[in-house]
Amino acid sequence: MVVRCSAVSETVTTAPPPAPPPRERGLTRRTWTLIVSFLVVAILGTAGGFVQVPYVALGPGPTYDVLSKVKDADVVSVDGQDTFPTGGTLRMTTVSLTDDVSLFGALGLWLSGRYALAPREEFFKPGESEEQVQKNNELAFSESQTSAEVAALHYLKYPGMVIANQVTKGSPADNVIPLGARIISVNGKQVQSAADVSAALENTKPGDRIEVAFEKDGTSQSTQLTLGTRDDGRPAGFIGISPVDRADVPFKIKISLSDVGGPSAGLIFALAIVDKLTPGELNGGKAIAGTGEITGDGTVKPIGGIAFKMVAAKEAGAEAFLVPSANCNDAKQQAPDGLKLIKVENLSDAVSSLEALNSGKETPSC
Repeated sequence: MVVRCSAVSETVTTAPPPAPPPRERGLTRRTWTLIVSFLVVAILGTAGGFVQVPYVALGPGPTYDVLSKVKDADVVSVDGQDTFPTGGTLRMTTVSLTDDVSLFGALGLWLSGRYALAPREEFFKPGESEEQVQKNNELAFSESQTSAEVAALHYLKYPGMVIANQVTKGSPADNVIPLGARIISVNGKQVQSAADVSAALENTKPGDRIEVAFEKDGTSQSTQLTLGTRDDGRPAGFIGISPVDRADVPFKIKISLSDVGGPSAGLIFALAIVDKLTPGELNGGKAIAGTGEITGDGTVKPIGGIAFKMVAAKEAGAEAFLVPSANCNDAKQQAPDGLKLIKVENLSDAVSSLEALNSGKETPSC
């Protein structure tokens, strides 16, 4: 039996294979660039705000009227001597120094146009601490006060004396001339100033015997010394004392001003002393400022930061500014508009220039 089979056609639907799980997409190059850029900016910002740079910032500092009071005390006072009224203002000027300067801080100070940057090593010696620098500045300030007193009283014709300020260990004077002794004569020549000591030794040589007269605690003494050899190579003999000028007066001058360092206020202090010990107003009631280191004989020496000091003086209302002659070239190029510059070489110049200014006469200018 033949069985006939008929073919049956069926449509079969085949299901597609399951799709793979979605693949996690990574950050794009652009995103990475933004992230890295942000991190770089953040790191630089942190470094710029906290990392100290090896520079200091210099700018105009405070000014002080030395004819007035600070913290209820006269800046310049005289005890034991009649004084005369003063008027106007006589300002000493300063430079501010900022040591802790960050990268961004330095940039901001420089862009302000009011400050200048200078290498830190110009103000801080290698290994020297901030405390040591401050101590040296305070010492220089103290010495400037003494020089100002000596210069002012010398100008006013008060008597002076010479003191052995230091005695070199192992020198001919060591254990012979006491520290602080008043030097009366050297090698037979009377001593009126510190310069007289060097002059008295000018024609001597090591090995010479000389006589030195001095006074200590009211007792006068005389001693013979054998001169030694100088370290600086000069042929003159060597005693071993550092003579300094001091005023020999029965009254006391006191300068009361703290938180200030350096020697550049000497000229202004000397003028204040002269003003208080002489009749009339030395500045004619005007607003005067200035700067300058001064020596005991009244010589005015150059200082640093003249541009900043002139700015500070002008902002404080000064009409005229006393400039050491050696600073004149810089001063005339950087002086603020309206500030009259007066060139001085010594204390006598400064006094006569102020007198001329008050009389409407011409004054030496830079």
